[in-house]
Amino acid sequence: MAADSPAPADSPAPADSPALADSQALADSPAPAGSFALADSSAPAVRQLRLVVEATDHEAAVAFFRDALGLPEEAAFSGEGDARVVILDAGRATLEIANPAQKRLIDEVEVGRQVAPRIRVAFEVDDTEATTARLVAAGASEIAPPTRTPWQSLNSRLDAPAGLQITIFQELLRPDGEADRRRVGVEGVGARDAEPEGDGDS
Repeated sequence: MAADSPAPADSPAPADSPALADSQALADSPAPAGSFALADSSAPAVRQLRLVVEATDHEAAVAFFRDALGLPEEAAFSGEGDARVVILDAGRATLEIANPAQKRLIDEVEVGRQVAPRIRVAFEVDDTEATTARLVAAGASEIAPPTRTPWQSLNSRLDAPAGLQITIFQELLRPDGEADRRRVGVEGVGARDAEPEGDGDS
């Protein structure tokens, strides 16, 4: 190697290197105010997301989400004073945090107007059209029919029991990136089709 050739990118810096000293000082410096680093990043900080919903008509809410939507019952408990709770398995859980502009965007795409409360619950299914029809028959009110979104999902919006506004969505792209031909046609899907032109969430 010529004397003026740069060292390979993965070459260790000399022990007295200023760059090494700077990186060590950075590693030893306290985290900036407002940041909360985990002590052990290999262990999950949260093991489960559990959404607790108060339902005045408990039996109707359980029947809707367990029997009509199809969420398996994990456990049920009762206590004094007619206290009752049923825990349903809703699959993989995520917490989607949107700013007001994003919330307005999703409403415009899925519904065409601003209707969502601060908290909305979204369920991914294999067939949005069939699931939506089943839930409407079970008592949900349709806010917007199945609509193809710019990010290639088929979404409907419903008012459900327990005062929840819910989105039913189906991913139209398979994991390999190919469109699901059963749902994406030349004329699009649903009563309100949006042309794919950007990113978004469910």
